[in-house]
Amino acid sequence: MHQKKLKFISWLLMSMLCLMSYAQDKIQGTVKDTSGEPMIGVSVQVKGTKTGAITDFDGNFTLPKVDKSAVLVFTYVGYVTKEVKVAGQKRLDVVMAEDTKTLNEVVVIGYGTVNKRDLTGSVASVKAEDLAAVPVANVSEALAGKLAGVSVTTTDGSPDGEVNIRIRGGGSLSQDNSPLYIVDGFPVSSISDISPTEIESVDVLKDASSTAIYGARGANGVVIITTKGGKEGKTQVDFGASYAFKEVTKLTKVLSPYDYVYYNYEVNNNNSYGDFGDFDIYKSMAGDDYQDQIFGRRGSQLQYNLNVSGGTKQLKYNVSYAHNDEESVMLGSGYRKDNINAKISSELNKWLTVDFQARLSYAVTDGLGSGSDSNESNATNSIVTNAVRFRPVQYLNANDDNDDNTEEN
Repeated sequence: MHQKKLKFISWLLMSMLCLMSYAQDKIQGTVKDTSGEPMIGVSVQVKGTKTGAITDFDGNFTLPKVDKSAVLVFTYVGYVTKEVKVAGQKRLDVVMAEDTKTLNEVVVIGYGTVNKRDLTGSVASVKAEDLAAVPVANVSEALAGKLAGVSVTTTDGSPDGEVNIRIRGGGSLSQDNSPLYIVDGFPVSSISDISPTEIESVDVLKDASSTAIYGARGANGVVIITTKGGKEGKTQVDFGASYAFKEVTKLTKVLSPYDYVYYNYEVNNNNSYGDFGDFDIYKSMAGDDYQDQIFGRRGSQLQYNLNVSGGTKQLKYNVSYAHNDEESVMLGSGYRKDNINAKISSELNKWLTVDFQARLSYAVTDGLGSGSDSNESNATNSIVTNAVRFRPVQYLNANDDNDDNTEEN
């Protein structure tokens, strides 16, 4: 009886191994382009798994064990991703087609344009739809996280705070590391007066071959912005709006009244809060966390924009208006901004075209923001810093006639 069980188990294991060998098999194949040339470095992956391979110099690939019902995914930069069902085949010959939509995309470089397939320098691009998806007042903030090798930081938290753009880091310790800004072919000192909804595309030139046309001014990189213009056809009216809420998610943890008094006594030898034996009194005090008072409301942001464009072969126009109204979480702080942009192009004859462009920007900032009272980004005098450092309790002998509002260290 025991031997029969062993035979049955052996037979069962052999059957399972046979099923596994039938269900999984080695797959080989070749990947070529439309001209019949082998493609090197094509990624071949079994869909839904981590199993994969890379084609060699002859375009060949091998996958050791693949289920016969699996689907192989072939990917390569500049080519359309292709999915092929194994369907029991042991060899697959795949032809990949170029992604003409990507390769024919026009990128601005210097004073002209070029197709991506002919591009030799390092250029990063962002389109209008990517910028419009981010509801911010400053176009520099909309670029954050969208361009490889481009760092976007703010000097402070105020709505009109200066935004720094650095391309591949800073090249100087003492000089300005800001890139050169080119808007519709003209160099400008800042792009803060441009609404993100007015922009057609942003191209960032990052290496020497791309920035050579601008000379020394392009040493820190070049940011080329093309604004929206009129197109031949019927008048088109576009309207967009967004509304958002803002809340403080986390505040800085501060000392309790007792810990604060004890700290001043130990570190600064400060007896203003009474005798050491009376410090237990402060354990029953709630104290003031001035962060709760400064950031004591829910902020909001309202944005809307209107764009009118159209024209004929001889005359094209584009007029846009953008409004941004922010009520910050800091009490008494807010920001309002209006942008008007007009762009008209008239073809007088075959050899003469007149372009007219006007831009108006008006901004109002309420409150002191997060910088110092003198509008300088001085961390020592900033409101946010003092809200964390200011004493949570008054002295035991303090009176209303002589209230010392200076900072305790």
